[in-house]
Amino acid sequence: MGIRHAAPFVLLALVAASCSGDDGAGATTTVAAAPTTDGSTELATEPTGGDEEPDGTAETEPTDPPDSAADPASAPPELVTAIEEAIGADVTACDPLDTRHCYLPWPSDALTRSDVRPGDDSRASTGMRVALPPDAAPVNADGVAMNIPEWNRNDGFSRNTRLHAYLQDLDVDASNLPSWTDLGASLAPDATVVLIDTATGDRIPLWAEPDASVDDDADRTLVIHPAVSLPAGHRFAVALRGLVTTTGSPVEPGPVFVAYRDALATGIDEIEIRRPEMETMFDDLAAAGIDRGDLQLAWTFTTATIDDTARRMLHIRDETLAALDGSAPPFEVTEVTDADDIDTIGRVVTGTYTVTNWLTGDGGPGNGFHYGDVDTFGEPDALPVANGTIEVEFRCNVPDSVLSGDAPGRLVQYGHGLLGSEREINAGNVRAMSNEYDAVYCATKWAGMSGDDIGNAVASLIDMSNFPTLADRLQQGVLHHIVLGRLMLADDGLGGHPAFRRADDSPLIDTSRVVYDGNSQGGIMGLMLVAVSPDLERAVLGVPGINYSLLLSRSVDWDTYEEILIPAYPDALERSLIVSMIQMLWDRGEGAGYVHNVVSDPFPDTPTTEVLFHVAFGDWQVTEISAFIAARTMGVPVHRPVTAPGRSGEVEPGWGLDAIPYPVDDIDDPWEGSGLIVWDSGSDPIPFEGTPPRSSRDSHEDPRADANVRVQKAAFLFDGELTDVCGPDQPCTALPRN
Repeated sequence: MGIRHAAPFVLLALVAASCSGDDGAGATTTVAAAPTTDGSTELATEPTGGDEEPDGTAETEPTDPPDSAADPASAPPELVTAIEEAIGADVTACDPLDTRHCYLPWPSDALTRSDVRPGDDSRASTGMRVALPPDAAPVNADGVAMNIPEWNRNDGFSRNTRLHAYLQDLDVDASNLPSWTDLGASLAPDATVVLIDTATGDRIPLWAEPDASVDDDADRTLVIHPAVSLPAGHRFAVALRGLVTTTGSPVEPGPVFVAYRDALATGIDEIEIRRPEMETMFDDLAAAGIDRGDLQLAWTFTTATIDDTARRMLHIRDETLAALDGSAPPFEVTEVTDADDIDTIGRVVTGTYTVTNWLTGDGGPGNGFHYGDVDTFGEPDALPVANGTIEVEFRCNVPDSVLSGDAPGRLVQYGHGLLGSEREINAGNVRAMSNEYDAVYCATKWAGMSGDDIGNAVASLIDMSNFPTLADRLQQGVLHHIVLGRLMLADDGLGGHPAFRRADDSPLIDTSRVVYDGNSQGGIMGLMLVAVSPDLERAVLGVPGINYSLLLSRSVDWDTYEEILIPAYPDALERSLIVSMIQMLWDRGEGAGYVHNVVSDPFPDTPTTEVLFHVAFGDWQVTEISAFIAARTMGVPVHRPVTAPGRSGEVEPGWGLDAIPYPVDDIDDPWEGSGLIVWDSGSDPIPFEGTPPRSSRDSHEDPRADANVRVQKAAFLFDGELTDVCGPDQPCTALPRN
């Protein structure tokens, strides 16, 4: 199963090795001979006991850090033995800092290899590749290990990763873990969990919590969540300090970490080769005010470059659009229906359009990217190769207001919800928006996560080796949406077809621009679409979020799928790691991987896009935490007050976000930029733990159904203004959906 257990006697032996023979309180032990500034050495000491504070917490003093580790002292034999016992035979492949599992701590630069691309200066690179050892990959109930070469193609880890470390018998309350309800406290000088961007020295806001998806303490890791999507291609240092066990004693650092922290030479080549890297980390932490002597565990990891994440998507987009050369794709209108049975919709137009297929086979569920004759595992920089074409279905609804009017309707591209279809534009809220604001909505499926893909999603839950096909098809699905946009706008596209013209041949649609509206999964995937679409410049993302590794465990929708995953992967710790591992590939095919490139720093040949986030307070399906992470990353301002007094559990609701600068008394220019609005329809707040809300009622669909919300959406999409429909200095409320 890839799990290596450090026997309890190993740590006991390490503690015994540190005893000096003085059993009194406050006794100290020689643990290192640290060089002094004059080149001589002096003994560094570490307390082995201490007076108890009134609350029962042991008072400890940090070990004096060595001034330099250029010439570390020899480790005591007992420490070397403890290290050898702890790491076993897998030290060359695993990270020995956390021996509970080979892949812990997660993610770690120890699980990478050097990767230099001679003669290729065209791409940004971290200079490394992920190198997860295959023989330690999670194993399913059939004994099949995850096939991880696709993970090992990456030049770093996910910028949206959850971090994991195993800390036995951790007292969560006494350890004063930073909470998502008080992110500002995670930046305090004495924060117990710290994340440093070593490229800038900046502290990263975060929260940490025990893994709520795991019942057994023996399998439960501490999970650390960055409160922003991390910069691409940067190296980060993680530091844990001041953590205590349920007995009130400090969490004991592992023997390997002790050897690094206290500059004790082990004589073990595989350990010593990493020492310079660890010393650099200690220097980076010291520059940020983190004393190495305080540390109980620290490690580094590097995030993937944006090129590594997005290059497949941009490649298939650019090649497909170049082939179209400004024209619409070939298309066929298969049916035009007078929609007498659909309230407020006068005409339904369905059909198909042709898109280049970049997947294997027929491009359907279960097919991953097609790489031609290239060995996909032997050529990590290979790009997909075209493999024929796919016929993609579309649906457009023309409302009564457009059919009965004289002016052409506004074009809106719609994104449907979880595992749904293009027929979601028949939903009441979409029909109301369409008819009230003369908007013609068109949609296609999110290939990869549509109703067609349910079987492949289940197959991936049973064997995660299959997951790359889901991530690849999501990118093909985004391409389908990009080409649909071109079909809607091109002179030889929908606008010229009789189905979109009146009897007098006047146009039913205005093909000068298209905007985007999506809900739930349509908000999550919509964020990726607007980052790579050359045609979308304004978008409303309803109940959105980023980072499926965060979303899953906090969504009631996960209940059904977790029932499949649990028997398939019975090891609870590995299940949790899997959710974090797959984010490395999910970044390629969801908004989390593209969130830095929407309102600023756009991709080549792509405009910036202003976005309006509509968040449901107390959402059971897409946690509002994730929308705030996206907004914080993008610098999107928030409506204030975020909620009514007492409604939010946060110390500072909307922490880290500026207020939307609405105009004052019509003196200021209207705000044309992005914004985030929290709509409160009376549901209970979300829980503090990493679990779904289950009390009160689900508010997920409330904002989109509220007429006042639609007023704001229309002004933003069609007039280019973000208006305050909630009232000066008032929180925003929505009516509960019937």
